[in-house]
Amino acid sequence: MRSVDIASRVGLALLAAGLAGCATVSEPLKSLQQAVVAPLASAIAPATAASTAASVASPPPMKAEPSTPVSPAVQRAYDEARRSLRAGRVDEAEKAFRALAQANPELGGPHANLGIIYRQSGKLPEAVAELERAVQANPREPAYFNQLGVTHRQNGQFTKAREAYEQAIALDANHAAAHLNLGILHDLYLGDARRALELYDRYLALSPGGDAVVTKWVAEIKNRKPQQAMLVRKEKE
Repeated sequence: MRSVDIASRVGLALLAAGLAGCATVSEPLKSLQQAVVAPLASAIAPATAASTAASVASPPPMKAEPSTPVSPAVQRAYDEARRSLRAGRVDEAEKAFRALAQANPELGGPHANLGIIYRQSGKLPEAVAELERAVQANPREPAYFNQLGVTHRQNGQFTKAREAYEQAIALDANHAAAHLNLGILHDLYLGDARRALELYDRYLALSPGGDAVVTKWVAEIKNRKPQQAMLVRKEKE
């Protein structure tokens, strides 16, 4: 059975989300304005789910976040915290991100990184709280919503996870990880294979290099018999 969602296949590459700005994934963060999430490599799960494209419910309009100027000192502190996280000095990184979050609560990056650190430590309530602070600080950053969705899913909050992934996709229709994670959610936790297939297909369309694992999942779903689907759902109960 495929295990988890992709905390970020993307992520390994370092989720670049905005400390206050927009997000892209898979490129190192350059500034606090783009700041964020640098998942620990060791904690990033291999991709497991697939994706489909399907219509995503439109979230309510979000208020635009004003650009937040960041001082050079804050930027340096943030960069140093990210280096610590990349190097596996988690305690040091956590301490640094916490200090930044306390001094600059309006910046989403420190909160998002704290959320990932807590999630990877199994502290799911704390992780949810920090990631919710991140999306409040910057509600236009899809990477924050994707990370929040992963955390809700791990916490068994499937409806909230779906909403978070859908919000990420609404903000960025080409956010591959969010499509994949939403596909996994529908496939393994919501029992909607058709929707999962759509999302897996969309994820593959957004992945120029392909993904052999997800391609296999797509084939499995297409070959799945109704009785088999029922068995899978029953096992999850």
